[in-house]
Amino acid sequence: MLRHINRTVVAQVSMPAGRARVLLGLLILGMTGLLVRAAYLQGMQNDFLQQEGEARFSRVVEMSADRGMIIDRNGEILAISSPVASVYADPQLIAINPTQLRELSGLLAMDEAEVERRINREQTRFVYLKRQIVPEVAERIHALKIPGIAFETEFKRYYPEGEGTAHVVGFTDINDQGQEGVERGWNAVLAGEIGSRRVIKDNKGRIIEDVENIRVPKPGRDVALSLDRRIQHIAHRELKKAVAIHKAKAGSIVVLDAQTGEVLALTNFPVYNPNSRSSITSERIRNRALTDTFEPGSTLKPFPVAVAIETGHVNPGTQLQTSPGTYKVGRSVIRDVSDKGMLSVAEIIQVSSNVGMVKIALSLPSQTLWEIYDNVGFGMPVGTGYPGEANGLLRPYNRWRPVEQATMSFGHGISVSLIQLARAYTIFTTGGELKPVTLEKQEFPVMGQRVISKETAMAVSQMLEMATQPAGTAPLAQVNGYRVAGKTGTAHKLIDGKYAKKQYISSFVGYAPASNPRLIIAVMLDEPSAGKYFGGAVAAPVFSQVMSGALRILNVPHDAAANNIVRYLFVSPEEQEG
Repeated sequence: MLRHINRTVVAQVSMPAGRARVLLGLLILGMTGLLVRAAYLQGMQNDFLQQEGEARFSRVVEMSADRGMIIDRNGEILAISSPVASVYADPQLIAINPTQLRELSGLLAMDEAEVERRINREQTRFVYLKRQIVPEVAERIHALKIPGIAFETEFKRYYPEGEGTAHVVGFTDINDQGQEGVERGWNAVLAGEIGSRRVIKDNKGRIIEDVENIRVPKPGRDVALSLDRRIQHIAHRELKKAVAIHKAKAGSIVVLDAQTGEVLALTNFPVYNPNSRSSITSERIRNRALTDTFEPGSTLKPFPVAVAIETGHVNPGTQLQTSPGTYKVGRSVIRDVSDKGMLSVAEIIQVSSNVGMVKIALSLPSQTLWEIYDNVGFGMPVGTGYPGEANGLLRPYNRWRPVEQATMSFGHGISVSLIQLARAYTIFTTGGELKPVTLEKQEFPVMGQRVISKETAMAVSQMLEMATQPAGTAPLAQVNGYRVAGKTGTAHKLIDGKYAKKQYISSFVGYAPASNPRLIIAVMLDEPSAGKYFGGAVAAPVFSQVMSGALRILNVPHDAAANNIVRYLFVSPEEQEG
């Protein structure tokens, strides 16, 4: 019975032979069509399909270039980029439990709510959780094995000298692009050129294949600065100490090679640490020595004297009467702090007589006085390439009134930056040539521009050396074992167009050894408020300490006896300073 039923079922499902052949033919036809279509697409439409595939899965990604180092003149590293990890998430793939969220937030030093907010962004496939974390933390996050969390390699700039070189070197942003200082001014050289490559990504955005390099990245070039890290350290330390001792609002110092114009040290206060972004403020990042200007006071007196000697109006021995210590110009009265009597031109520089200086200046045509200031670079940037260099202020001589010509002879009514002032003194250290100032190390001799004769430069240099002797205004600038030349400056500070009665700019510019100048140092303290404010008492000692250390580092031969310092004052600097 069962066998009969089975035969019946088989009979019912069997198909006529003709219908089977038709079905088989249709299947063969369909397969043939698919094969033809595949062959057509692969052969005739290959380019089209390739483009469509690449549009969906091929991507061009950037290849970062290694940023060049910044080094000092001796090859010491001042800025370098180190590889770090940045953590990111794909919110569409993220899978995290409360315990992992808590651990991840702790490692990132972020609030849990903020991390959760970022990983729950449904409209994006990529979000940074934190950039530039140390490798050790990245490894601990990787160990959590959270789906959707990944890493990419970036570079973080590191500054070994910290605040010591901050105002010259500057800093970069989180994308390793220069924001201040040399990092900004030389960014194109340091950054190099980014490259690019074509990759294949899967549907989860992961790179699964490198297709080709489109453009090979070009590494940035190292920049060798003229700075000497050792001298920079001394300058920074001594300026910091002086600002604290004299309770100054700010301060700056510049150290130049007296023959080449290279900047061997430059620093300011307030200062910041480029390794700590929290210390970076608009007030602290200002490189005051290059970007700020001030009225330099008596440090300008050597220049009118130089041009007066050069043009034959006076010689170092010319006698001028400064009694009774006042001199009227129009409605204004020029004053010395005391009646200094009859003085030679050399003594006018030595004791810093305003009255004697005004008489010399007014004996000159206004154009002649303007030309010496213009020729030494006042009123224009020094051209280091540093971003934001100040021009200073030097008004046209045809607009001067007699009183303005008088006051400009002792540094009022004109404004300069500290680096302009330091550079101007190169005419006394090079036999009359103005040297260009540079922040980059120079491999070859630097040509200068002749401003005064060698004889005039030597004559003024002798006067400036007298100013650092006991009868001068700057005996505190003396350096053991070396002859020193220089000039003090004390100027009432100009605030909102008016001269403040009790706020001063104290400065000193000098060089050593006087017999064969090697270094020029310019020091400025803004609003010293601990009692002393004259340049000879406030700025000159900073010069002395920095010059002493720098000459020792450079192994410069002595040109004076080891016990040459004599600081007994016949008259105190407070009484002498104009």
